[in-house]
Amino acid sequence: MLWLAATPIGNLGDASPRLREALASADAIAAEDTRHTAQLLRLLDIEARPELIALHDHNERDRADMIVQRAETEEILLVSDAGMPTVSDPGFRVVQLAAERGVTVSAIPGPSAVITALAVAGLPTDRFTFEGFLPRKAGDRARTLRDLATERRTLVFFEAPSRIADSLASLAEAFGPDRAAAVCRELTKLHEEVKRGPLAELATWAAEGVRGEIVLVVAGAPESVVSPESALAEVLERVAGGERMKDATRAVSEATGLSAKDLYSAALAAKDRR
Repeated sequence: MLWLAATPIGNLGDASPRLREALASADAIAAEDTRHTAQLLRLLDIEARPELIALHDHNERDRADMIVQRAETEEILLVSDAGMPTVSDPGFRVVQLAAERGVTVSAIPGPSAVITALAVAGLPTDRFTFEGFLPRKAGDRARTLRDLATERRTLVFFEAPSRIADSLASLAEAFGPDRAAAVCRELTKLHEEVKRGPLAELATWAAEGVRGEIVLVVAGAPESVVSPESALAEVLERVAGGERMKDATRAVSEATGLSAKDLYSAALAAKDRR
């Protein structure tokens, strides 16, 4: 069978007994970085050294078939450098192929940077969405954030220290400077830090330089205080001013959080009545 195993995200003491046992007993370990996994085995004093198979973003498509074939008759363990594999890490194609072929897939739960950051951020946890890394290019990042500006759920991102200041500035521009957020840095490590505040304030703080591995948690959009009636009136006013109805409903939807589809239907109905 195929096992997915969560590895420590910083503190070695978070390695569970099940993880230690699995690392020692697996027939082979598919690892994001074999050197990193070999170091983990040494630090955990695991003398039995299973075969290590490199599995990363550049070779997963080619290696998936071989790993799944072996999992049909062997105990194959899949790990990433930190946290649960497949979560913004390699492994998805392997799991997908294993499921298609009826190979049993199970997980050894453990540390997760996403859940840990969400828990300590001090923002709503009842509903959230994980968005991975924001695009590197400013234009692509702006378009992505424009789509997320009215998302009600708490948002969780990964970010590199070299890009966190730019990303926070882009978030402040797209979501508004006062949207609450938390920068969670070096989670479970010696220099763990959680910096909370409005996006604009955090962007200024990050401009001075931030080190370490970062998870960014951002509050969802507030409930719209605009009534459907006033939103419809704005759509009709825009259309009367020469704007296309589709563009007008999209703009008002983004500004208010109301459904663009519902606004468009209401605007058509209002136009037919005139």
